[in-house]
Amino acid sequence: MGALVSEPELQNLSAFDEFISAGLWPGVGPAVAQLLLESGIRSPGQVTVAALAALPKMTAKRADRLFTSWIGAGQAFALAELLAPQEIPVRWVGRLLEALGDDAAALLRADPWRLLVLPDANVAQADRIALAVDPAMQRSDPRRGRSLVDWTLARFARQGSTAAPVTQVAEALRPFGVDAEAAIRAAVAADLVSMVPGPAGSDDAGPNAAEPPAWVARTVLAQAETAIAEHLHRLASTGRSLAGVRAVKAAAAGLDAVQTRAVELAAAHGVSILTGGPGTGKSRTVAALVKLCHRVGTDIALAAPTGRAAKRLEELAASPATTIHRLLGARRGSGSVTAGFEHDADHPIDAGLVVVDEASMLDVELAAALLAALKDGAHLVIVGDPAQLPSIGPGRVLGDLIDSGTIAVTELTTLYRQTEGGAIARLAMAVRAGQLPPVVDAGREVVVVPAKGSEEGARRVVQLVTDSIPRVFGTTADQLQVVTPVHRGPAGTQSLNRMLKAALNPGRGTVRGFDVGDRVVATANHLDAEPTGYANGEVGTVVSTGTNSIRVAFTTGESEIAGKSLGDLLHGWAITVHRAQGSEWEAVVAVMPPEAGSMLSRPLVYTALTRARRHLSVIHAAGPMLARAVRQVGAEPRRTRLCALLRQNGGTE
Repeated sequence: MGALVSEPELQNLSAFDEFISAGLWPGVGPAVAQLLLESGIRSPGQVTVAALAALPKMTAKRADRLFTSWIGAGQAFALAELLAPQEIPVRWVGRLLEALGDDAAALLRADPWRLLVLPDANVAQADRIALAVDPAMQRSDPRRGRSLVDWTLARFARQGSTAAPVTQVAEALRPFGVDAEAAIRAAVAADLVSMVPGPAGSDDAGPNAAEPPAWVARTVLAQAETAIAEHLHRLASTGRSLAGVRAVKAAAAGLDAVQTRAVELAAAHGVSILTGGPGTGKSRTVAALVKLCHRVGTDIALAAPTGRAAKRLEELAASPATTIHRLLGARRGSGSVTAGFEHDADHPIDAGLVVVDEASMLDVELAAALLAALKDGAHLVIVGDPAQLPSIGPGRVLGDLIDSGTIAVTELTTLYRQTEGGAIARLAMAVRAGQLPPVVDAGREVVVVPAKGSEEGARRVVQLVTDSIPRVFGTTADQLQVVTPVHRGPAGTQSLNRMLKAALNPGRGTVRGFDVGDRVVATANHLDAEPTGYANGEVGTVVSTGTNSIRVAFTTGESEIAGKSLGDLLHGWAITVHRAQGSEWEAVVAVMPPEAGSMLSRPLVYTALTRARRHLSVIHAAGPMLARAVRQVGAEPRRTRLCALLRQNGGTE
């Protein structure tokens, strides 16, 4: 019978094993991990240079390197020791170090509820750490209350809101046995959140009934919305007319009266908005602005949220365009996080007119950074379609700017693509208005393919992508994209990509599941990758592979991707509608599966349909849910303050 092992030793064994399995000891892969197990090195105290050097096929030099890397991973292991006994995923160690810094373990021991900085952590897990650290810890601990307020508001932010009424926060805290009033006051005192006045007519009471109505806002988001309003007012008050009537008329030659008015407003106002559905001439109007700036000698900058959207803007406007992050000079922090921008209020962008396309994708933080970087006197033209999906990040910047009624807005409604067939544009405009008409299109620009379920829908996708669409329309692989609302299920991105890889580019997955010829999509920004960098949502093709690296050709150029960055790539023959936003392809297969369920909405369907330029195939497997979603389900409501702030500040006109 073996020697008895104490409880702390058992916990150390578990933490050590999970630490190694999670790949957190640099230099230790599966093969070395197995050697450690077989040799009996199962706890931190057993890790010595001599013990490592005794492993089979281990040189003294490599053993010394492994021991050095073990010492360097000390902070990471300290976190693993804290997480593993509470059955909290040890793979979170890297993200916690990124979020909390090298002292993450000490910070969690001092305040266990800081675990909730991770979006996928839950209150029960944080409570388990608290009891492990101090069995006398109470649920009423003020640290718990203030962290739960911040965690609650972070959840609301992930749903798109920048603020929430006190009553809503209190209701969300109720299941956790928290005194809402005390918790909110503790969060305010710790500067985790700020109290801001509610909108006119609000009946949301503050934590004390004697106080005026108030909302609770995440501090950084409240500051971002305030900054947006202030910078818009600054641009409006410092802007001077870019050009006279004659120059405007010359630049707008060939435009209709409404488009010409948009050019006039852009020249006269510091801030203006151009909106409208697909095929209404937004790009032609932007091209006229480019001509105007060239005529009057004003520098112009064109930008969009994604690389593909910027490339399309560049082609249509016949002028260089870039991503907003590149325009601002994004600096990379740890991981894929942006650590600030080269251009800000002290180092503004040198352009007299800035055009931002696909503005429905702008969240409040990026919008605030962009506006801060525009110099006094610059003109800003915001171009977008508020009927599309809102930004992934918090806020509804474009919608709030339009709804405020304080900014000059031009809405284009004449459907010019109709003269060229325009079946895609006509269907999109009907959906935009809440209708899903039957498709009658002899030219087969739009084809609706009914399917009895997800499995049949998935088979139809493969048939369309591998045969029908390329054969009938001559579409090349890089100009054909499948979009679907979901990741999971037979018609989700994961299953569809497996099927499409098997059909289009079979292989064993040479590097992390990827082979030369694979279609991939980026899931995070890596703007400093060599040689060109790439942004979240960019779709590209693997052109070569190395030992632990691949080279991908994106729209913006080729990038070498290695190490941890490979974890930010997925196969990209099929991508989500959210990830497709801001991009267009010659041909699109839009899948509407039943598992999308409550996700189906008018903005989602509209966004999916408007990704196609030349041909659209709709795999209709959702039954009556699709028509009901288009007819009844508008954009998910978001609680924001920007509209009210603009009205309070008197607007920008």
